[in-house]
Amino acid sequence: MTLASERHTVQNPLLRYAAETGWEYLSPEYALRLRGGEDCPILRRLLVEGEGHGDAVPLLQRLNPGVVTEAAQAEEVIRRLLTVRADIEGNREAWEYLKGLKTVFVPAERRERNLRLLDAERPEENRFHVTDEFTFQSGARRIRADVVFLVNGIPVIVVETKAATRLEGIAEAFDQIRRYHQEAPDLMAQAQLFALTHLVKFFYGATWSLSRKALINWREEMGAQTGRQEVDFETLVKSFIAPRRVLRVLSDYILFARKDGELQKIVLRPHQMRATERVLARSYEAVTKTEAPRRGLIWHTQGSGKTYTMLTIARRLIEDGRFNNPTVLLIVDRNELESQLFQNLEAVGFGRVHLANSKRHLRELLQADTRGLIVSMIHKFDDMPASLCPRRNVFVLVDEAHRTTGGDLGNYLMGALPNAVFIGFTGTPIDRTAHGKGTFKVFGADDPQGYLDKYSIRESIEDGATVPLHYQLAPNDLIADREAMEREFWAVAELEGVAEVEELNRVLDRAVTLTNMLKNRERVEKIAAFVADHFRQYVQPMGYKAFLVAADREACALYKEALDSYLPAEWSAVVISAGHNDPPHLTRYHLSEEEETRLRRAFRKPGENPQIFIVTEKLLTGYDAPILYCMYLDKPMRDHVLLQAIARVNRPYESDDGQRKTSGLILDFVGVFENLERALAFDSQDVSGVVEGIEVLQKRFAALMSTARTDYLPLYAGKSADKAAETVLEHFRDKEPREAFYRYFREVEEIYEILSPDPFLRPYLEDYQRLVEMYRLLRAAYEPHVPVDKSFLRKTAEIVQQHSRTDALREPQATYEIGPAALLALLTAERPETVKVFNLLKELHRLVEEQGRAAPYLLSIGERAEEIRRRFEERLIEAQQALQELEDLVRQLREAEEERRSKMGDLSDRPYAPQAFAVEWWLRTHQVPAEEARVVAQKMEDAFAALPHWMSSRKQEGELRTALYKALLAADISEVVAWADAILNLLRRAAE
Repeated sequence: MTLASERHTVQNPLLRYAAETGWEYLSPEYALRLRGGEDCPILRRLLVEGEGHGDAVPLLQRLNPGVVTEAAQAEEVIRRLLTVRADIEGNREAWEYLKGLKTVFVPAERRERNLRLLDAERPEENRFHVTDEFTFQSGARRIRADVVFLVNGIPVIVVETKAATRLEGIAEAFDQIRRYHQEAPDLMAQAQLFALTHLVKFFYGATWSLSRKALINWREEMGAQTGRQEVDFETLVKSFIAPRRVLRVLSDYILFARKDGELQKIVLRPHQMRATERVLARSYEAVTKTEAPRRGLIWHTQGSGKTYTMLTIARRLIEDGRFNNPTVLLIVDRNELESQLFQNLEAVGFGRVHLANSKRHLRELLQADTRGLIVSMIHKFDDMPASLCPRRNVFVLVDEAHRTTGGDLGNYLMGALPNAVFIGFTGTPIDRTAHGKGTFKVFGADDPQGYLDKYSIRESIEDGATVPLHYQLAPNDLIADREAMEREFWAVAELEGVAEVEELNRVLDRAVTLTNMLKNRERVEKIAAFVADHFRQYVQPMGYKAFLVAADREACALYKEALDSYLPAEWSAVVISAGHNDPPHLTRYHLSEEEETRLRRAFRKPGENPQIFIVTEKLLTGYDAPILYCMYLDKPMRDHVLLQAIARVNRPYESDDGQRKTSGLILDFVGVFENLERALAFDSQDVSGVVEGIEVLQKRFAALMSTARTDYLPLYAGKSADKAAETVLEHFRDKEPREAFYRYFREVEEIYEILSPDPFLRPYLEDYQRLVEMYRLLRAAYEPHVPVDKSFLRKTAEIVQQHSRTDALREPQATYEIGPAALLALLTAERPETVKVFNLLKELHRLVEEQGRAAPYLLSIGERAEEIRRRFEERLIEAQQALQELEDLVRQLREAEEERRSKMGDLSDRPYAPQAFAVEWWLRTHQVPAEEARVVAQKMEDAFAALPHWMSSRKQEGELRTALYKALLAADISEVVAWADAILNLLRRAAE
């Protein structure tokens, strides 16, 4: 058994571990029988007829006693489920079926009752199945998923596996999942999750949420939970697909929400699930035990999904019968309250929501003993009477807890609800300011470490939930006056303890000299010119966007006017709050709600304008645009206001062509980053090395290039192009050092992408170009299936275009006709043997890719070429033997081509002839005499003609297989079943 086998090394162990965890395995054939055909994604016969259930009562009726009482009703439910829209809207509807939110009319009761497709509270009442090679026909398209998990006959998880030796295994598996959404959307409308694994890595995500940033690294999450650096594949699989966990995720940890009018799907990350479970446990203790703790602090860093954690906790508290119809208060800030998410909480799965629109309204809601969800801002508790709602099953979830606990407002809140459970949420790890200490004191006193759950900035970066931040100070002549900053901002801000943007703005209103200096027309003009040049050179070439943060609304208008003289006007847009008495130079930038929504939506999309938002307050909290890379900061900030603002640029992003944002950049024009400890008064242990100066990247790049000069570049030294290529290919023949070089180059390339253009890079350019050539050579040789140029980031791709040269390794030409003669010419070319081997392998691979569909027999030749490649890379054969075997293969190819042309007359000119010839050639390559192989092929051509739909019709496939068995038996072949499977699989692959 080889590690290169996807089935034996990855897929079969996954199925075995699933069975050991409680999932019943169904063979593909039996699963297809229960489905009733390849166009049905669910186990229809299990649900409607009870087949495979082991119970006299069909499963759908057993899950819904007294609701679904006969087969006709069950059929109607299945019909409704299968006709949901084949998109994210339909996926949401399918999830609502799973959640039990859909109803069915019960004639005997003459009313609608909720329908249940799974029982999350009693796992033993559900049926868990897993099957593999799940073929699905969607119109003219046909896909085959590696592994599918089904709960009560409904497909809920689609898994793509790849061989452990596939370097790009996860990327390839993810591409397949994306393809399934395009080619089999009616299957993916039912599935709620997907997973990707090639043994070495294990990722998962929500269906219909297909950006790379939404992928969750289960291996790293499990490592963090268990405290182990490496977690074995068995533990990964069993923990991920544990039936109870799957039910909980399906029922409680999937959210659908609209952002700027677009429906989005979210599956909570493990740290969010962990916090939810801890809050629920504390809440249950609080309502059942008199002396139990009644407070807790959830400290989750900015960008880690804190809002969705809060909403999930609120929903769980309301839905959980143990809390006896509670009251849940969400205390949020104005920005959140004005967001579309909080304006339409029903769309996130809540029932009736009470939005407190005044102090009086909030008091009336509490006096009336209102149950369910109440959303309010903290200031509405001002002067609230004591003991207004003394019940114990009242739960208060306080967002941005560092803002809401100071002064009397917190006292009014807690006095009005004396027996409530208070859970604070903060993303700002501050404990050295008055506000920070208050946060820990008020919410964290019941926990020794000061918090109930913590998810640090560093953890979020390690998990890929956020990216690290770098800052760069602007040139000295553009930085704000240091004396004015010290006198009018730092001193006042420290005295006041800045807690939110409004307080920051009040500080700046008092800083008359500083504010006037920041808005000086000459300075604004210079900074606008600098920003325009920087954006064109650094940000736009990477495909990213930027914020320009100005001191106040008037400064935003000034920057817009100045920027328009350097960049096209449509590239930038001002987003500010409208004032009733604004002068004309501000009212021209007032936006309607519809126009602001359009701009916010367009900003998130690559290639659309605007590319720069000019802001001062709006969008600095609560607005997520992963494509945002750079923040030009010209507004003094500190502490959590600064951290919240710069966190706008720490969201992960991946473009459609695979480019990943690896960090965010803040360009500082006011000098707040000159003293980072002063600007961010947080626990340095939590954020050390997370917000770093750009010079850190320069030092790292220099160190990496030093490694290149000692470990990699000497391979080229003093050699001609072909000899250098041979040396490089031989040096990296073993997989481990080759993958280490790929990782190394990726880091070098990512830093180059951020730093370029910069005079600092000039001494390294020639060596960097050599590394690019080396990477290109290795990828072309060892990974022929990966388009090399697409793997480069944008600025490196420019180097490839400008400095490309003819490599010793043959580069494919679109107009070059591949054939046996050309391949034989490669054998006789004046090249080193190692280079010849890879040139031949590369061209054979391209031949199979381009012509395999029309000539299926080429696939068997391609398989043999790949086997030679594997043995050569694993040093089982040397270059000379590999060349000899490839030469034999090429000669066989030439023979096959000649025979196909001269003897196709023995077969007809019908379109089935290529399939028949593929059968003949497969048999001949397996040592069947030519005449006997031809007789089998002639018999099979008649069968292919009579059964043209054998790939989509189970009945026709069975008849074709019978014909093939008979033909093989007549040729005195003993391994009839195995050979028939191999031949039919070959033909299926050619058709895909």
